Amino acid sequence: MDKQIETNPLIDRLPPHLKQFIKPQNYDDYSPINQAVWRYVMRKNVSYLSRVAHNSYLKGLDMTGISIDTIPSMYGMNRILKNIGWAAVAVDGFIPPNAFMEFQAYKVLVIASDIRQLENIEYTPAPDIIHEAAGHAPIIANPDYAEYLRRFGEIGAKAILSAHDNDMYEAVRSLSILKEATSSTPEDIKKAEALVNELQNKKVPLSEIAKIRNLHWWTVEYGLIGTVEQPKIYGAGLLSSIGESKWCMTDEVEKRQYSIDAADIEFDITKPQPQLFVTPDFAYLMEVLEEFSGTMALRKGGFRGLQKLIDSKKIGSIELNTGLQISGVFTEMITDEDNNVVFFKTEGPTALANREKELIGHGTEANPNGFSSPIGKLKGISLAIEDMRPRDLKAYNFYDGKRISIEYESGITIEGLNVTGIRNVFGKLILIEFEDCTVKYKDKLLFSPDQGTFKLAVGSSIISAFAGAADYRSFDNLYHISETRTVQKPKSKTKLELESLYKSVSDIRQSTYDTKAINNVFSTILDNHKNDWLLSLELYELTTKHDKNLSQTILNHLEDLKTKRPEVAHLIANGLELITN
Repeated sequence: MDKQIETNPLIDRLPPHLKQFIKPQNYDDYSPINQAVWRYVMRKNVSYLSRVAHNSYLKGLDMTGISIDTIPSMYGMNRILKNIGWAAVAVDGFIPPNAFMEFQAYKVLVIASDIRQLENIEYTPAPDIIHEAAGHAPIIANPDYAEYLRRFGEIGAKAILSAHDNDMYEAVRSLSILKEATSSTPEDIKKAEALVNELQNKKVPLSEIAKIRNLHWWTVEYGLIGTVEQPKIYGAGLLSSIGESKWCMTDEVEKRQYSIDAADIEFDITKPQPQLFVTPDFAYLMEVLEEFSGTMALRKGGFRGLQKLIDSKKIGSIELNTGLQISGVFTEMITDEDNNVVFFKTEGPTALANREKELIGHGTEANPNGFSSPIGKLKGISLAIEDMRPRDLKAYNFYDGKRISIEYESGITIEGLNVTGIRNVFGKLILIEFEDCTVKYKDKLLFSPDQGTFKLAVGSSIISAFAGAADYRSFDNLYHISETRTVQKPKSKTKLELESLYKSVSDIRQSTYDTKAINNVFSTILDNHKNDWLLSLELYELTTKHDKNLSQTILNHLEDLKTKRPEVAHLIANGLELITN
C-alpha cells in the first residue's frame, strides 16, 4: 500500500532524534492470516469489551478510524487522528523508554506495526498493532485521558534511567522479538526469558524511569477505572488481550485503589498480572502524576539528581539557579560536608543552554571534550556572582581583560584572565570565560591552562536534573537505536498455500457466496492444514447461512480440533459463540 511514511503536522514537527525511529508501515506485508487474526481479536474484544470497557472505548474506535474487519492503515489513522489533535507513527518493536515518552509529549502515538502470530493470538509480550492501535488509540478520543497521556510523556521523557534499565530494555526487546519470530527455537526463547528473569530478580533500587514505567504500566497499559467493586477497563494491554480482559474481571485478580504507591510495584510482562489498580476518574490520574513529578530530580535537583545522571551514563542535563543549563554525559562531582554540589564534570560533547535554547557558540562543537565548573558561594563575599550588579562586579575586580583570583567557600580556587561574560535575558551573568586559567581543589588540579578556555558556570546550586538535552537540537543522536532488529523469515510453500486459502475466504466474504470455492478450500484444509482452526471458523461462519450440511461438517471438524488441540479449544469455542450470537 505505501512505502512512504504517512504524515500530519504533528509528525512534521517531531525532532530528528525521534524521527529516526519511524519506519513505513508497508501495509502490503500483512498476510491474509494477519488480517484474520486482527478480525478475530477485534470481533471478540468488541463483543466482550462493550460490556466491561470504559464508555470511551467503542466511541473511540469510530473516532480513530479503526475497523473491526481489517488492520488499520497509518494513512487512515493519521487522517482521522488529526481531527482530535493526535498522530500515529510506525516503529520497529520496543523503542527506548525516554523516546517512547517523548513521542507522547508531542501527542504522537507510537505503533509497532507488526502483528502477533496466530500462535500468540491471545497475548504477546511484543508490542504489535493490535495492542497499539486497538488498545491505545480508542481511549485517546477522551480529552481528559488524552491530556493525561500527553503530560505523562512530557514528564516521563525527563525521567532519569540507570545502567540496569538499559540492560533490561535490551533484554525485553530481544525476548519480544524472539517470541514473535517464526525462526526462533525453544532454546533461544528459554535463554532470553532466563536473562529477563535474572535482570528482573536483581535487587537494585528503582530508578526514576523504572518508577514512571510502573505508573505507565498500571494506568496506560493495565488500568481500571471506576470503583474497586465495579471497575471498567481502559488500559491498552487489557483492551488488546482476549485472555486478560476476561481474567482481570475475576476475583482472582486483586483490585487496589490507585495511588502513587503503584510506582514501587513492579510487573512481569510474561505473566498475567496478580493485581490491578483502579482510578476513580481520569482527572485523578493527573493528580498522582503531578505528585510523582514532585519527587523527581527534575523538581529537586541537588546532589541526588546529579548522582542519578552520573549513574545513568547517558546524556542528561542540569539547570543551575541562574537558569544556565548544561547537557552532556556527567561523570564526576564534588560535594561539601552538607552534600551540596560544589563541582561537576562531563565527558564528551557538551552543550550549554538557557531556557531550553542553546547558547550561541556554546554547543557541542565548542565543548567536544566535556565541561567542568565549580558552583557555590564565594569565600568572604556575601553576594553571589549572579546577584552582582555592574558596580558590585567592579568592586570585586570582575573586569573583562583583567586577571582575577577567586576562592569558593568549598575551597576551590580559580586564577586566570577574565575574558568575557554572558548574561541571561534578565541581564544577570550566567557564564564567565577565562584564559590562562588554573582551577584547583585542595591538592587536586581540576583545570589547567593547556586545556584552553575555561568557562565558569555562574550559579550556587543545581535546581533541576533530568534525562536528555535542554535543547534537543544540541545532539544529533540523543537516543541509541537498538541493534536487535525484528526478524522476517522466508515463508514455506505450506505457509504460502495456507495464506492463499485465507485470501480466498476473505474474497468470498466480501463478494458473493461460492459453494464450489468453499468446498475446495475446506478439502485442502483437511488434506494439508488439519491443525489450522481459524480458517475453519471463518468457513463455518460463511456456510451457516448458505449450506447447512457443509456447515455441520465443518462444525464437526472444529469439535474434533477442540479435542485434538485442547490449547486452542477455548478459542474455537469463543469463535463459535461469536458466530452463533
